[in-house]
Amino acid sequence: MIWQQVYDPFSNMYISTLLAAIPVVVMLVCLGFFHIKAHIAAGLGLIAAIVVAVFAYGMPMDMAGRAAVYGGFTGLLPIGWIVLNIIFLQQLAEQNGSFKILQDSLSSITADRRLQLLLIAFCFGAFFEGAAGFGTPVAVTAGILIGLGFSPLAASGLSLIANTAPVAFGALGTPVITLAKVHGYDVMEVSAMIGRQLPFFSLMVPFWLIWAFAGRKAMMEVWPAILVTGLSFAIPQFLVSNFIGPELVDIIAAIISMASLVLFLRIWQPKEIWTSPALKGKDISAHEAKPPAALVMHDRAALVRAWTPWVILSVFVFVWGLPPVKAWLNSIFAPAFPMAGLHNLIEKVPPVVPVPHKETAVFTLNLLSATGTGILLSAIVSALVMKYKPLEIIKTFFRTLWLVRYSLMTIVLMLALGTLTRYSGTDTTLGLAFANSGVFYPFFGTLMGWIGVAMTGSDTASNVLFGGMQKVAAEQLGLSPNLMGAANSSGGVMGKMIDAQSIVVASTATKWFNHEGDILRYVFFHSIVLACLVGGLVTLQAYVWPFTLMVVH
Repeated sequence: MIWQQVYDPFSNMYISTLLAAIPVVVMLVCLGFFHIKAHIAAGLGLIAAIVVAVFAYGMPMDMAGRAAVYGGFTGLLPIGWIVLNIIFLQQLAEQNGSFKILQDSLSSITADRRLQLLLIAFCFGAFFEGAAGFGTPVAVTAGILIGLGFSPLAASGLSLIANTAPVAFGALGTPVITLAKVHGYDVMEVSAMIGRQLPFFSLMVPFWLIWAFAGRKAMMEVWPAILVTGLSFAIPQFLVSNFIGPELVDIIAAIISMASLVLFLRIWQPKEIWTSPALKGKDISAHEAKPPAALVMHDRAALVRAWTPWVILSVFVFVWGLPPVKAWLNSIFAPAFPMAGLHNLIEKVPPVVPVPHKETAVFTLNLLSATGTGILLSAIVSALVMKYKPLEIIKTFFRTLWLVRYSLMTIVLMLALGTLTRYSGTDTTLGLAFANSGVFYPFFGTLMGWIGVAMTGSDTASNVLFGGMQKVAAEQLGLSPNLMGAANSSGGVMGKMIDAQSIVVASTATKWFNHEGDILRYVFFHSIVLACLVGGLVTLQAYVWPFTLMVVH
């Protein structure tokens, strides 16, 4: 029996929108204000989503349960699998001391915390976003920052803020390619349009990042380095997205930015070295952050051994992200399991889609091609290079599994919540509320992308969810569909820092368990303000000359 989604069950959009928002509000309020543990907050949000879906939206109970289970599986693979294995690699590197040598080598480039933050959170993180996405950059950079002595809130929150500008082109351009493929955009046109929006923020975010960490005065003390970092990322981002395509935008931009900053720091250093490991104005206890240790110089062989695991990780992640490699691995083993009682039994209806469209629900066990598997293999190879015995590797893996058990549970529950809201149509109700904003649509349509990523944890998922609606609304209002399709992706990147699974990844990487609410409260202001700034730029591109000249029609 086919169940058709209903987007305004009470024939009153205000009431329907308020009801649709309840599950997300329950989770965020429990997490951010009542300091409830993340897995419990996610569970309460899921219960609220089931109640709203069944009793307000009329979704059959068995379908609601199956949608939640399906979402839980997608939480384990790929997100949970990435988190588990990146923490596994980190544990291996910590246990044999190579992680400490890596930290010393990074400190030797600069002892200034602000510049370390630029190099690791922004440049290094952008590379991993471009190569893998799906939580990998936050897991890697937050772990390195906490090892360098940053406070847990600084390491977590600032890694999330830094992981914004690259997100639209993350995982080898997957969000852009998916948007074009699913909703009929021209991939080069929408890539070019995103590349005419995000470079402004690629230049702004490094300044924003250091301001958020150290304050305006301390930011101005290192403005030359920030400018070099932002420009050397923004210019390649624009050029590659407009003239080559979306696949390698972040990787090329990140490598150029990283190299530019390192070379610049050889000829320039700030007059005063900022050594505070915590956010400006935030009190921290002694055990939460470490002062910078005295600089220790290591010989070349030790440095090579310390960096080898991360070089191996970069190679594996990059190779695993290549479409031909993914296709080959999937041809070996990638069984698909249609979700009985859910697959093709739910129908999206106008105005969200031009004609009724059945929603698929197929879980593909693409274990071989999953990014987490590439990370696992890189960890095993690295462990052998670091002279670990097989039994020690196995013991460390299971210790890591125990360490992140609650984080994995949280990710499963949060993806169950996000998937249920998608299949019940409650997230579409929220999108339609934004779509009814008329002349203000360029601004609120951008925020639609923001809320899509905040709810699903993925720019790709947000583009699948709202990309079609953006196209239809733009055509009805006489706007460029490419403009609003790009706005969905560009606005979405600012939602990445507040999506629950990214926050869990950050708290896990820093071992700051049960503090997800603290991280959420810190990054929320930055997220909403930056999203509004993207909306402002899109509005200018829609209506105001000379910004209108940037629009790809």
